[in-house]
Amino acid sequence: MSESESSSDIMQGSSPAFPPTRWSVVGRAGDEHTRVAAEALETLCRAYWYPLYAFSRRSGHSPHDAQDWVQSYFEYLLENRIVAKARAEKGRFRSFLLATFKHFISAEQRRQAAQKRGGGRALISLDEQTGEDRYATEPAHHHTPESLFELSWAQTVLARAATDLETEFRLSGKHDVFLKLQPYLQSGRQPTSYAETAAALGKSEDAIKSGVQRLRQRFQQLLRAQIAETVTSPDEVEAELQHLRQVLTA
Repeated sequence: MSESESSSDIMQGSSPAFPPTRWSVVGRAGDEHTRVAAEALETLCRAYWYPLYAFSRRSGHSPHDAQDWVQSYFEYLLENRIVAKARAEKGRFRSFLLATFKHFISAEQRRQAAQKRGGGRALISLDEQTGEDRYATEPAHHHTPESLFELSWAQTVLARAATDLETEFRLSGKHDVFLKLQPYLQSGRQPTSYAETAAALGKSEDAIKSGVQRLRQRFQQLLRAQIAETVTSPDEVEAELQHLRQVLTA
């Protein structure tokens, strides 16, 4: 087997095709497509509920109340034709999410409705324990609710891209390879040497280097795909990537 064949066996390349953008679906929705747009919005909310949970917790709400606020907010979004409002909004999904969440909490606190928040129904299933466990690991100092929201958003985007990458390896029957190569994606961590990884996988050191390079390239493609889901046009992806890097290094 040649070196090129060996490295290809480790990490199969794929086309970096730009994926369908759910936030664009929401933004372009007409009245006849409200159901489709609402489904796209729900998918985004399921994926990115945690940054709002972290924002609410850092704002001083208890774990239970933070979950209650987020759940109630999603009910508000999905049942009150907020898709139409989203259509008029400019910008990225994360900006829309935080701005409307702040407005929702403020309005609800002013009304102090007698009915229990959320009406007893959960439109989107939130894992309160997972959210609180994750919140417990957040930086304890120097983060405002807004900056913690941004950091949590960035980390969620990275985690979702990494999960997609792991799924691709698992489906191709190469999950063991992924587990060996994954440390090379993590900054600030000294991974096992290429020679040790090559020995563990029964490959040449050059094949491992090529595999890691392809792994990183594919991760960047999947990262862009995740970001693409939350912007209105492909042109905004690069700006969001730059923002994500700034948030992570702040």
